[in-house]
Amino acid sequence: MKFSSVRLIAADIKTMVAFYEMVTGLSANWLAPVFAEIVTPGATLAIGSVETVALWKPGSAEAGANRTAFIELQVEDIDAEYERLKGTVRLVHELKMMPWGNKTFQFRDPEGTAVSLYMPATDEAKKRFATR
Repeated sequence: MKFSSVRLIAADIKTMVAFYEMVTGLSANWLAPVFAEIVTPGATLAIGSVETVALWKPGSAEAGANRTAFIELQVEDIDAEYERLKGTVRLVHELKMMPWGNKTFQFRDPEGTAVSLYMPATDEAKKRFATR
């Protein structure tokens, strides 16, 4: 089995896609007016408009309702990313070191989903991510 993507349902797909293009520095691939993907080396962030929910099952997803998942993006230079984004995004917390060795900060996307940018900071964390 291969993990392939996380999909967000957006009330305003154009705003969400523009936000994640700004955060990742990558351009989205628009596969339909109601669906776009941002492909990263590790996985794909898929963004569908609320109209796509009915294609699965009406009412099976709701835009802006997530409070259980975090989107995590590994970066090369967490300090530079923090400086670049801190005045642009709604911060949840500033830079901090986590007990498992990652340096991170967290913010919310336009519809409230938590996004964490992180960088392995300790030797043990760097070693753990070197094998992935």
